Amino acid sequence: MSIPLPVLASLGPEVFVIGGVTLVVLLWLIGTYNGLVRTRNHTDESWSGVDTELKRRYDLIPNLVETVKGYAKHEADTFERVVAARNRAAANQGSPSDQARDENALVGGLKQLFAVAEGYPDLKAAANFRALQEELITTENRIQRARRFYNGNVRDLANRIEAFPSNLVAGMFGFKKREFFEIEDSSQREVPTVDLTP
Repeated sequence: MSIPLPVLASLGPEVFVIGGVTLVVLLWLIGTYNGLVRTRNHTDESWSGVDTELKRRYDLIPNLVETVKGYAKHEADTFERVVAARNRAAANQGSPSDQARDENALVGGLKQLFAVAEGYPDLKAAANFRALQEELITTENRIQRARRFYNGNVRDLANRIEAFPSNLVAGMFGFKKREFFEIEDSSQREVPTVDLTP
């Protein structure tokens, strides 16, 4: 159905201006909404990258514990704490802050495990232990990269949700900010202090 030319000619220029402004606003609304959806989906995708790397670490820990256990049989309490922390972290499907709490407990347990290993020169020299330790360090680096990528996407989403005028669209359609994911790096060891005073 088309509008006859005499009817269009009888419309004033204000109708075309209003129609043009409406079209621009509608296109902006659609573009802003789609941008928010893309940013939200990118954030969700980057969280799955973090989750994949965490699962990789969870798979390494039992092998590492078993290797250390063979050399340090009397450290059973440390092993049990590491395994319990690993199981809690692996089972956690909560928010990033809940996950970070369990991950930080696991990192603390891993630091204790490596402190135990320091006391056993044969263990530190064992090829299997060194390979597992290197794999864990590589995994920790991958976790940190994935975490930074995720947190960057969380920041971008927050900026789009909070900045004017996209905050109007975000509010209308219920877009919510995401939590940052902050964990310690278990491959980082504290530098021992050495007292040389007599």
